[in-house]
Amino acid sequence: MEGQSLQERYAPANRCLGCGPSNPEGLGIRSFPVGDEVVARWKPAERYEAFPGVLAGGIVGTLLDCHSNWTAAHHLMMVQGADTPPCTVTAEYSVRLRRPTPTDKELVLRARVLETQGDERAVVTATLEADGEVCATCRGTFVAVKPGHPAWHRW
Repeated sequence: MEGQSLQERYAPANRCLGCGPSNPEGLGIRSFPVGDEVVARWKPAERYEAFPGVLAGGIVGTLLDCHSNWTAAHHLMMVQGADTPPCTVTAEYSVRLRRPTPTDKELVLRARVLETQGDERAVVTATLEADGEVCATCRGTFVAVKPGHPAWHRW
């Protein structure tokens, strides 16, 4: 995937562990709109293993959470007809670990919006795949924050 990711374009100063471009120790997720979904590719490092060859579940959750959040933010921006996405946060999400996620393969994250409630809330479903096999799934609700919330203008 080439060009600027959603994170690089809209939140270059964001320090989020999973998706913040300005966090040199972060995971560096780079999400790109592709048709009706948002896609990211990510290569694990050995330091993220739970045990040899298998990605830690917390890292799996972080990848899915951040990627889904950006999917929601991008979608809400389109719904609003805005030039920039709203700051969104995770209201809830659940992850199902379906099989061990290998650390020796490039991982592919895919997410899409299932439903929108107004222009402030989106329900997203996502998958994490290795070699075309789904290793984990996620479903979450993401909301645009208002002034006064700690995440307001964090991007």
